[in-house]
Amino acid sequence: MSKTNVVIGVLAGVAVGALMGILFAPDKGSETRKKLSRKGEDTVDDLKEKFEDLLCSLSEKFEAAKEEASELYEKGKHSAEEYKKELKSHLS
Repeated sequence: MSKTNVVIGVLAGVAVGALMGILFAPDKGSETRKKLSRKGEDTVDDLKEKFEDLLCSLSEKFEAAKEEASELYEKGKHSAEEYKKELKSHLS
């Protein structure tokens, strides 16, 4: 199971637990609605933050892979040029 799935599962569990706690609390309906609204906003903010962290991580990994691919391409290009020179010298 990936870290992302674990984080999402934990956040969902926290959200459900908070919701259940609020629903069973002995408050007036208006207070309960305010609490639900605040908890919902907090959960959305947490999810946004986790999503941004995930995007940042993916972006960093993509850039690293792109750089590595570029380096491999340059090495392959250099090797091909060397083999071409060597072949020409043997044919001459």
